[in-house]
Amino acid sequence: MQFLCKFSDIEEGCAKGFEIEGTRLLAVKYRGELYVYENSCPHRSIPLEWQPDQFLDYDKTFIQCATHGALFKIDSGECISGPCVEDRLNSVTFTREGEDILVEL
Repeated sequence: MQFLCKFSDIEEGCAKGFEIEGTRLLAVKYRGELYVYENSCPHRSIPLEWQPDQFLDYDKTFIQCATHGALFKIDSGECISGPCVEDRLNSVTFTREGEDILVEL
């Protein structure tokens, strides 16, 4: 397990990008829960954001691919709109130890 961040580093309703040993990740805090995914669109295997930490749609209810607008459910990574419908983001196993978020790559 590797340290990702502190739980408090990500504000409610926000997302943040990370890179650990060449693996790009994103973490989203949504409704008090944390979700961690690989930062790679299943359609083209490219990063989801164009600007740092800009992963969510305008209403902050979906993860959005900046390249082609695909929308993904935050709590499952399932694509619900765009060219990768019925596909999903790759979730990353993590644990919370106090404030520390540790990921398994």
